[in-house]
Parts: sequence; C-alpha cells; structure tokens
Amino acid sequence: MAGDCCSNNALYTELEKVIADKSNLENPLIEILREAQELFGYLPEEVQQFIAEKMRIPVSEVYGVVTFYNFFSMKPRGKYVVNVCTGTACFVKGAQHLLQMLTDELGVELGETTPDNQFTLSSVRCVGACSLAPVFVIGEDTYGRIENRESLKSILAKYRDS
Repeated sequence: MAGDCCSNNALYTELEKVIADKSNLENPLIEILREAQELFGYLPEEVQQFIAEKMRIPVSEVYGVVTFYNFFSMKPRGKYVVNVCTGTACFVKGAQHLLQMLTDELGVELGETTPDNQFTLSSVRCVGACSLAPVFVIGEDTYGRIENRESLKSILAKYRDS
C-alpha cells in the first residue's frame, strides 16, 4: 500500500496532516487534492492511492476527480504553465498560429513540459479576454495580440530570467 511504503517520506507525512485537517469539510477531496498537488507538484498514481487509503474511499473516485478537472495534473508541470486560449474569438483571431509560435519557441507540443522544467504548454477554452484575442496566460499575466515571434520571445524571456 502507498501508505506503508511512503509513511517515512516528509511529503507524505505533510499530506497525512492535510487529510486529517480537511477531513471535517463537507466535501474534502478537491481541497485535499489541491494541497497534495501543491506539495508534490502533480498527482501521480501513488499519491492518489495514498489519499484514497487515508480517506477510505475507492481510488477510482480520486482518479475520477483528478482526471475531470484540468487544474489537476498527473504529470509534472513546469514552473510556468502557458495556457493558450482556444475559445471562439481567439480561434478566429489566430490561436492556432499563436500556439504554433509557442510550440516552436518552447520546443514542446501541447501538454508537454520543456526539458528544463520551466514551461508547460497547455490550452484552455476561454480566459475571458476576447478583446485581446488571440490570448495566452502565464500565471496571473495575460498577453494578447501577439503577432510576431519577437514579441513572444520577449515575453518568454521575462520568465526564463526569473
């Protein structure tokens, strides 16, 4: 069992505290998963099994929540997640071209993480910034109307240097 093999690991010890603290919530699973992802950086199968065991619920229930919400990841993500909006306005205004520029610049495909673990390239349906279409978001920062590679390189350089 995951709890038996990992109980000495400091991260699992911290996760066990989180589970104990959050178990009194009405529906604690999402909050526990959120904090587990903060601790581990992602939610591998072992972590999901550990949570299921400690909460006394089927691992399929944990897996179902992890795979339903795109906030959760079963693979390590980069320091920065680059979310390209693929909603209608962005699609019409060139989201595919923006996505191709990002793919070329970062050297990864959609859903992949750069070898240096700095960036993960992802897409979302809408970020609510249609007037800036096409748009991408890094953390809390929204960037729109990127028409050339130089502008894109300049933006990414700010994150590479930090």
